[in-house]
Amino acid sequence: MTKPRDELVEVLPLSGFDQSLTYAVPLPFCGRLAIGSLVRIPLGRRQVMGIVTSLTPKVKPEASKLKFLITLAREEPVLTPDLVSLAGWLADYYAAKQESVLEAMIPAAVRDGAKEKTRRLIEINREILEKDATALVSRAPKQAELLSFLRKQRNPAPREATLQALGIGAGACDGLVEKGLILENREKVNRVAYDDDFATGEKVAREAPKLTDEQTTAAEELRACVRSKKFAVRLLQGITGSGKTEVYFAAMEDALQSGGSVLFLLPEVALAPQTVARIRGRFSEDDTEVVVWHSHLSAGERLDAWSAVALGRARIVVGARSAVFAPLRNLRLVVVDEEHEPAYKQEETPRYHGRDVAVYRSMLANATCVLGSATPSLESVRNVRSGKYDKIELTHRIDGRELPAVHIVDMRREALRRDSSLVLSRPLVEALRQRCAAREQSILFLNRRGFNTTMLCPQCGHVEECKHCSISLTFHRTDSRLRCHLCGHQRNAPRVCPSCQSPEIIRKGHGTQRIEDIARDMLPSNAVVVRIDADVMTRKNLFRKILADFRKGRIDVLVGTQMIAKGLDFPNVTLVGVVDADLPLRMEDFRASERAFQLLVQVAGRAGRGDRAGEVFVQSFAPHAPSIQYARRSDLEGFLEDELEQRKEFSYPPYRHLIRHLFRGRNDDKTFFFAEQWVRHIQGKLPSDVETRGPAPAPIEKMKGRYRFHLWYFTESVTRLVPILTKLREEFPMDKDIIDVLDVDAVSLS
Repeated sequence: MTKPRDELVEVLPLSGFDQSLTYAVPLPFCGRLAIGSLVRIPLGRRQVMGIVTSLTPKVKPEASKLKFLITLAREEPVLTPDLVSLAGWLADYYAAKQESVLEAMIPAAVRDGAKEKTRRLIEINREILEKDATALVSRAPKQAELLSFLRKQRNPAPREATLQALGIGAGACDGLVEKGLILENREKVNRVAYDDDFATGEKVAREAPKLTDEQTTAAEELRACVRSKKFAVRLLQGITGSGKTEVYFAAMEDALQSGGSVLFLLPEVALAPQTVARIRGRFSEDDTEVVVWHSHLSAGERLDAWSAVALGRARIVVGARSAVFAPLRNLRLVVVDEEHEPAYKQEETPRYHGRDVAVYRSMLANATCVLGSATPSLESVRNVRSGKYDKIELTHRIDGRELPAVHIVDMRREALRRDSSLVLSRPLVEALRQRCAAREQSILFLNRRGFNTTMLCPQCGHVEECKHCSISLTFHRTDSRLRCHLCGHQRNAPRVCPSCQSPEIIRKGHGTQRIEDIARDMLPSNAVVVRIDADVMTRKNLFRKILADFRKGRIDVLVGTQMIAKGLDFPNVTLVGVVDADLPLRMEDFRASERAFQLLVQVAGRAGRGDRAGEVFVQSFAPHAPSIQYARRSDLEGFLEDELEQRKEFSYPPYRHLIRHLFRGRNDDKTFFFAEQWVRHIQGKLPSDVETRGPAPAPIEKMKGRYRFHLWYFTESVTRLVPILTKLREEFPMDKDIIDVLDVDAVSLS
């Protein structure tokens, strides 16, 4: 082993050892390492992977204790310097281990050293004379056939496909290679997500449309921010259909022209195909590769997307929240579309919020961050009012299109009608029939999948519940199975009540499958009704194919959950029906009213985006609820004033940060006991301005076989409280059977 040299680096092992260590660099790798390099290092008796976090270690061990790193795993750094800095902040702010943060940043295929996919190509060796080739294969008819085929090809042919098509074995080909009659090479195969005809159902316009005066003003302000190359955050608040995407594109043009890169975040994978198609259509001719980045990609697609970004071939990344970690160089613009969406919050460790991480990364990169929404989050509104962010407004739909007319259907009155199904109201069914007759399209929205919500016995009151979670099982008609939408547990639907053996057990409630069936029954036989929800997402490409068919007009009525409630643009949709508008209001969450308002405005915005006016029917048993009435009038400012006033009265977010402390265990008494002991442990040790509530059972008390209890901490400063909680957790003798998690800026409280 070469003796230690002056070149030392700090490396964070990816092995559960949450601390950087100093290593010496062997001569072959001197000058080749950078911050963010992936290396293999010795750790005890093991060899593990690690990330170089510093080229100037703070601590230099004694020469006798200094170890050499073993090898450089990848020539190019797997993280950019700003991502390494971001990882440190994210671990501190969200009370997460750095290892878990780095693993979230680096795709598993990259960490595991996966290789890029290649294929073998074969071609005839043109330097061999015809007579020599004929003599060499005169007694091998299969080899002669392969030579004859390759002689007619102008370009190299894929080996496997060629041999399969000709019915020739690999041995014949190998023999020709050994004789020098054909040449064999390897070619890299790029696995590009959405590089097919499912991405969009129509030709995407490459020319930018003429912007409205409002769009022009907004675009110029964003362009000025991008050109300044200084950190800035702008909230682009624009009503549905106001053309926010074209404003994004104008800013993207400036970022790309200056040699920079662009990160475009979406809350739902469902929005990716349409957005990617539009961006590729607009920017692909500028020698700009666009890659897709989200969890639904195959490992190979993620690896190739990462390689394209890390090597600088791709300068635009479009994806869900994990795309915020794409190793883009010279980041100039970050777009967070539909910034209000709860889907930006990661519900597994590390529990980061994609929107907030995007803002912090923009600061590290001196980039412009654009937060776009028709219904901005109260956190972003408060940041505008406090002067942290600036706001840009779009108050009119493009081409003078009107917002859709919103009709509230009082389902209490519908329930009094003898012919009522209590699922689709008479006004909504009549409107659906009119749209089908006019060859216009409709969307039916219900944020609950499955056929029925549960099975219950009217005789004894028994409800079919999940044995692992404290929720009822959902009946799915396609296979007559009961499924838990939390843990995935499933079983056959019973024919009689398991408790009292009554044959009267019934299915109660309704999900998207049942809405699909009811719509088919009530509409003309030639009407095409298709459902799209999480169950459909299990088949790759089916989701995108359905959206493409809907865009082409092959589907009359699309039934779906929240994945179709925002961002999608279908010009021929003139009717939207919200089947159960009260569902978000029934959540045990202080954000219930905000989410109900946002969801109603967003789903209503899918109607009337073309030349024809749109209508929205909102079915509700609580039609006078403030969120429903504000949404009916599209009164964002009125809703914000009302909701912010209530939040301020109780000092709820956005006026204070909320940290949720969740305790999970297989025994309910034991779990609650440790939660209570924790409260005693922290008494008098937290800052005086911190308010603690709990412990109490979580709304979903049991999930995946574990009982759940939680505490809430309300604080003015996360960065002050988290280190204190972290230290107290290290001192607390937690039982090995109890898992506790800190969820900073918690979004889901269930």
